[in-house]
Amino acid sequence: MDSNQRYLFPYCLATQILLNNLLYDVSEIGIPFDNVRAIDIAQPPRWRIQDIMRFAAVMGPLSSVFDMVTFGALFLWFRTSPEVFRTGWFVESIATQTLVIFLIRTRGRPWRDMPNPVLTITTLGALGLALAIPFSPWGEWFGFQGLPLPVAIALVGIVVVYLVCAELFKPLAIAGGLRHAP
Repeated sequence: MDSNQRYLFPYCLATQILLNNLLYDVSEIGIPFDNVRAIDIAQPPRWRIQDIMRFAAVMGPLSSVFDMVTFGALFLWFRTSPEVFRTGWFVESIATQTLVIFLIRTRGRPWRDMPNPVLTITTLGALGLALAIPFSPWGEWFGFQGLPLPVAIALVGIVVVYLVCAELFKPLAIAGGLRHAP
């Protein structure tokens, strides 16, 4: 494949996807230790398929929009090499999927309903490791390359705006929400 053809297919390598999945799974190890609101213990909520579908119908497309923004920024705006594209995609992907847990784990504002320290440690620890690997000696083994400063700044901005939008759209995603058992 010549360099022009290779540039048309900058998607993540299999090892990068596996690494992303492994680190995400590690980040979520703390979920069973997380705090549960007293009302949810006193009256266990009843799961309804409509509530799950509503949540997926709001948060799924929101996530996809930011994936497209990331793709556009890396591929069209910065015209990154395939290696930088893959690194940027990996960084944005792991950051959004791990950090959003702090928002969707509660109906309230995340800064008022703090997570258990175990969840915080596993999430931020896995994210820290994920962000360090591309810039470590292991980064080359996984096919990563350092990010130029403008690309890194743009990715931080995309992640922050995604998290703000996720928090703003959360009430729509959980409108009605889980019903408490009678």
